[in-house]
Amino acid sequence: MALSDLLARAGNACEFCGATADLAAVDVPPAGEIALCPVCREDVPADASHWRCLEGAAWSAEPVVQLAVWRKLGQLAEPWAVEAREGMVLSDEVQGWTEVAGAVEHRDSNGVLLVQGDTVVLIKDLVVKGANFTAKRGTAVRRISLVADNAGQIEGRVEDQRIVILTEFVKKA
Repeated sequence: MALSDLLARAGNACEFCGATADLAAVDVPPAGEIALCPVCREDVPADASHWRCLEGAAWSAEPVVQLAVWRKLGQLAEPWAVEAREGMVLSDEVQGWTEVAGAVEHRDSNGVLLVQGDTVVLIKDLVVKGANFTAKRGTAVRRISLVADNAGQIEGRVEDQRIVILTEFVKKA
């Protein structure tokens, strides 16, 4: 979709918070694109309470916005975000996208949704079987891979070894 068409659909405002400055298109596969302000494009805005705007955006009539809000709420460990996500009324189309994309959801020890490529931190020392070393608490594991059929496991490199890590022993960085 052309940026001008996207901005017209969005009413020249961020589709999460309503801001009007410096809007840009953000891809939300497989649904399309949404218009977001610079703050909403950040993974971690300076003021985490900014994400409360998602409570209102969850009621958007646009399926692509619904999907983007549903995904973002799943990345937040706040009780209000969990409640807002569970309370969303999704169209059949969006429900289908969430079931395909979220057939197996990987969550860290705090319940935060993990996605392919995230960085996680180990929350306890882990003895790595067969590799003769211990992965120390506080170790950052970058660019994780998700184990497709097991929500409790991710893969990552620690000390140049590719290992399987249980999600209960990591937190999203």
